[in-house]
Amino acid sequence: MQPGYVSSAEDLKAKGIKDIFCVAVNDPFVMAAWGSNQNADGKVRMLADTCGDLTKAMELELDLAKVLGNVRCKRFSILVEDGKAAQVNVEPDGTGLTCSLATSLKF
Repeated sequence: MQPGYVSSAEDLKAKGIKDIFCVAVNDPFVMAAWGSNQNADGKVRMLADTCGDLTKAMELELDLAKVLGNVRCKRFSILVEDGKAAQVNVEPDGTGLTCSLATSLKF
């Protein structure tokens, strides 16, 4: 089973979404391998927030140092229109799969 943004990529692009990105606090090699494993090529661009700078700037840090050894990013989705965040969905507990799902985007 593919992740929602990968399996919904064609439908989202048909609705006017130009690009779909997946950002995670990880290194580029892990992100590339993860994207390849999930068949994201050509559908979702995998971006590495290697040092967590984007995560910190958006105030979406999730402290998983005790479990994973560092700070990670809360799950979120942002719909950007004309360079502005038109819709921001941040999982309330930082780990769930509710409002950040592809099916939760409102057009």
